[in-house]
Formats: sequence, structure tokens, C-alpha cells
Amino acid sequence: MTSSSPKILLLGKDSQLGWELRRSLSTIGPLMACDRQSVNLENADELRSQIRLHQPAFIVNTAAYTAVDKAETEQAKAYQINETAVRILAEEASRLGSWLVHYSTDYVFDGEKAGPYTEEDRPRPLNVYGHSKAAGEVAIRDVGCKYLIVRSGWLYSVHGSNFPWAILRRAIERDQIEVVADSFGAPTSAHLVADITAAMLGQLNSLHKPEELSGTYHLTASGETSWYDFAQFLLGLAHNRGLPIKANPNHVFPVTGASYAAAAIRPKNSRLDTSLLRDRFRVYLPDWKLHARRFIEEVARSRLL
Repeated sequence: MTSSSPKILLLGKDSQLGWELRRSLSTIGPLMACDRQSVNLENADELRSQIRLHQPAFIVNTAAYTAVDKAETEQAKAYQINETAVRILAEEASRLGSWLVHYSTDYVFDGEKAGPYTEEDRPRPLNVYGHSKAAGEVAIRDVGCKYLIVRSGWLYSVHGSNFPWAILRRAIERDQIEVVADSFGAPTSAHLVADITAAMLGQLNSLHKPEELSGTYHLTASGETSWYDFAQFLLGLAHNRGLPIKANPNHVFPVTGASYAAAAIRPKNSRLDTSLLRDRFRVYLPDWKLHARRFIEEVARSRLL
């Protein structure tokens, strides 16, 4: 780190992605990591004053309203955090000449496409959460600041609530479990997203015309699977590591997404084409199984179950 290292403001430091970004971004420049108590995204004046106080070169926003089902009845709050606050971040970034790094989701798509979605595909959200995240993307582009919108999906980490933890805890309590088998995507570790983000920022900081890389990018692990196959893979690893689970992979049974009475509709196809990211930033995205193995190893080593 040098005297010219860029100052970074990280919002949402306690999210599963924010936790990993605290590690990866600290190598890029001075890092100010804020939680929801220190920077309230529902208070516009407070949000603006914090950005103006710190004057970062990069605003990295992982804070979001992510309660997908609750968003169906808390629409105002979802839009306040996922659109209005994001527009303010973009406006302040534009005023400072800073970059805004913002994370979005596969839920901006309807999941009806036969193949992976590209950045050029038109968003067609199925639920309020997806609509609010898509609106946040539009707000950033409307303002016209330098930005990286990073869309990911099926995100998980040893920190926070996510699918792998839900499966492990269910397998501890039950002899058999049911998992949706007709939804497809690429399980993506927050560790991977954080490392790629740091690589992207490092490149932007070294280029003569970094604004040429401003845009929207898809970032997931390579490969694809279903929730059902992902659950079987995780429980196979957990069983081999001797974790205290009752439901081994042979006791996982496939069901359809329609059999779950969730308030919000989920897309069946969450596959994202990552070619643009790999070509422009020349990054390597490993197969999803690599970080899934690391997840189980960390759970086993740390005795988190």
C-alpha cells in the first residue's frame, strides 16, 4: 500500500459479502467499513454526510434489503434501500468523481431464458425484491457516475444465513430432507466475489483510462447445478468429514419450486454468463465445487456445527 492508495468506503460490513470484503479490500487502500448503525441507508441526509466526510475514491455497497418474501409486503422499505439510497450513492460518487461498486442479483431476470443470461439481456423481475434491485441499477446508470454493477447469485459464506447453512442445519435435525430440483445456477462463495472485486479495483487503480471499464458485470463461479444436486454434494462432503448430520445424500429428495408456498416467485434459471468479466478483467472463475469444498472444510475445522 502506497501514499497513492485509494480510500475505500465499505457499506454493509457485517453482511456475508461485506465480511469477506473487509479482508480483500484492505490490501487495496485505506478501508473504512461501516455497518447499518453507523450509516443508515434509510436516512438520506446521514448517508450523504458520511460520504462527504470520508470522501472515498471507491464506494463499495453491499448493504441491501434482501428479505425476498417480506419485500412483497414491505415494498416501500425495499425500494428505499435498494433504489433511493443507491441513487444517493451514485449522486455522491458523481460529485466526488469516485467509483461506485454496487452488487445486484440474478433476481432481476425472470429465469425463462434457455441459457445463461448476459449483461445485454433485458431485466424482467418476478418479485418486488428483483424489481427494487433492477430499479437500483437503473438509478446508477441514470446518474452517470463511474460504476461497477456486479450481478451475482446463489451467494453463500460461513458468515451469515444462506442455503448451505440451511441445508446443514436441516440435515442435523431430520433423517431426510426435500430440496428444489428444478432451479439452476452456480453456487458462488462470497470469498470468491470479494477476491474478484479486489482484483477489479486493483486494475482500475492502475489504468490510465479506467472509466472505459465502467459497466455491469456478471460474477459467479463456473459450472452449474440445481439446488437439489448442490444439497447432495454438500451433504456428501459433510458425511465424509464426519459432521453430525442425520440426512446423508441418499436421504435428499427432489421437489419442484412450485411445491413451496413462498410469498415471492423465484426464477428457475439463475445462470449468468461471465464472459464479459473474464475478458475485460482477465480473471479466473473456478468451478463452484472448489469453494463448496472449502466451505465444508471451514465448518469442520472451526467446529461451527
